[in-house]
Amino acid sequence: MRNSRNLILSLNAGSSSLKISIFRPTGLTDSISTEEPVSRLLNASLSNLSSPPVHFSFSCNAPISHTQEFGDEIHGVRDHESGFEYFLSFLQRETSLEKDDIAHVCHRVVHGGDYSGPVLISEESYHHIESLSDLAPLHNGAALTVIKACLKILPASNSIAYFDSSFHATIPAHISTYLIDTEIAKQKNLKKYGFHGLSYEFILRTVAQHLSKPISETNLIVMHLGAGASVCVIKDGKSLDTSMGLTPVDGLPGATRSGAIDPSLIFHYTSAAGKISHSATGSVHVTEAEDILNRRSGWEAVAGTTDFGEIVHGAFLHPPLHKYQLAFDIFVDRIINYLGSYFLKLGGSAHLDALVFSGGIGERSKELRASVIERCECLGFKLDARANQNVNKAVGNILEIGKSEGGAKVLVCNTDEQLEMARQCAVSKGFGN
Repeated sequence: MRNSRNLILSLNAGSSSLKISIFRPTGLTDSISTEEPVSRLLNASLSNLSSPPVHFSFSCNAPISHTQEFGDEIHGVRDHESGFEYFLSFLQRETSLEKDDIAHVCHRVVHGGDYSGPVLISEESYHHIESLSDLAPLHNGAALTVIKACLKILPASNSIAYFDSSFHATIPAHISTYLIDTEIAKQKNLKKYGFHGLSYEFILRTVAQHLSKPISETNLIVMHLGAGASVCVIKDGKSLDTSMGLTPVDGLPGATRSGAIDPSLIFHYTSAAGKISHSATGSVHVTEAEDILNRRSGWEAVAGTTDFGEIVHGAFLHPPLHKYQLAFDIFVDRIINYLGSYFLKLGGSAHLDALVFSGGIGERSKELRASVIERCECLGFKLDARANQNVNKAVGNILEIGKSEGGAKVLVCNTDEQLEMARQCAVSKGFGN
């Protein structure tokens, strides 16, 4: 079966992983429609790209493939480029799709600096993204590797960068400005940018539809909780503040990230903070400080594992294991620090439409959600324990698990950054659609 050349490929490159989805436009291009302008054809992912053996998984909707699901270790893949080449070879071999059917390639790029929206990859925009790698060396580097591979392997397709930082371009100056020399700050673009923006855009649109409210009138506090975690307060459909800052290391701790610390701590931790540690990817290098705070900290440093499920299990044993209990309590404590602040920024819970949990941990950990909402009871929030226990049985992207006395809901929203990019691409008039 031959397909017209209109498919959208969404690529989400992590430091050691690559998530892949392919979508077909449905023909609906109304940006405010409740019907999706794209339909998903397949998902694939590669993990452990920096520490083989690499694991490849694939799931596909009939009738484009006889292989509906596949998962196995693969050999000969050593990095993002060879992983992407393996996926395209698998696509050609196992499905009726061909790489020439791909019209647009959407790349999730963590740091976009002052870009306020997606950009078509050109020589100029590629080098601009490359120049921002100093602000996110462990994130932009992987995306640039995949972008370069796409330009080589899919030269006839439009490669488009979608930035996690763009959603936060609305943060006002009194929140985004750091109290340092203003000339140096301007020269080096040192300010709060914020990240996870594609996730927040998806959640905002999805929750607004669920609440039957215009996006421009929707007020949310959203927790994107995963190995990388952040909180965002959205007022009238726009980002007002978020926990991450100049780089993704600020704010909440993560699996291997420290989160917010006293900035002097790193110099007491090591006298070699500014020494080049290693190459993150290609020509992008990281300092010893960046490596420590991004890859050698977080709950792995406290509990000895990056698996939050393992931490939860250990924290809720009787008696609990101390290192797991400590890691769990630290994470909850840091989350409520931001929740309290953001409630005030919205003017109290009466002005809040919903408190939203998302991300891998936010969507899966009933224990974390219960602990956070328990600490929000002073603000009038109550948890529906049964709904919280049965989130995995929900149909659709959103489930209500509680509410406040003021009427604000507590929601769990399954986020989808790849769908968000494809959706934006499909409704855009600027990328050859």
